[in-house]
Amino acid sequence: MEADWCAKNRKIRGINRLVVLPQFLTSSFPMQPTVILERHVPGLSERHFQAFVAEVCRLTKLAGGVTVLVTGNRQMRTLNRRFRGKNTATDVLSFPGPAFVKDFAGDIAISLEIAAKNARSGGHSIPTELRILTLHGVLHLAGYDHESDNGEMTRIEMRLRRKLALPASLIERAKAQPPRAQT
Repeated sequence: MEADWCAKNRKIRGINRLVVLPQFLTSSFPMQPTVILERHVPGLSERHFQAFVAEVCRLTKLAGGVTVLVTGNRQMRTLNRRFRGKNTATDVLSFPGPAFVKDFAGDIAISLEIAAKNARSGGHSIPTELRILTLHGVLHLAGYDHESDNGEMTRIEMRLRRKLALPASLIERAKAQPPRAQT
């Protein structure tokens, strides 16, 4: 197999030089997401979940690597307190990658306990709920914000949910429920 080659001007030790690199080192290619399951999730194959995350990234045109951590309420509460100033566990958090890091879109953290509770109340499986929360998190990494985008994220999430054969989205469920009391 012959490699495609690409000429790039590079500044090496203050001198402009023409460097010829294989095309696969210079083109942006989809990176395989990293999935970290802190506990076993019955019915969830890590490999299939990783493929789902990759598909969602492709559908949202999200460039760069993504890490998805499925963890517990204790860790989610710590993350939510540290990064959002809220001392409570939450279902999903998204952390966009820093702008200076090329080819890294960001991290997503999901609470397994809250996902299990949502799955029971929604009448579907925990793996399905993890997929719903992952879709929501990836959309945030792609730059959407349902709190300020006049429904754009909601429309995209609904379209992708139907395409991926997922039940009601996180935003739809939140709108259907009365507001919760803060604890």
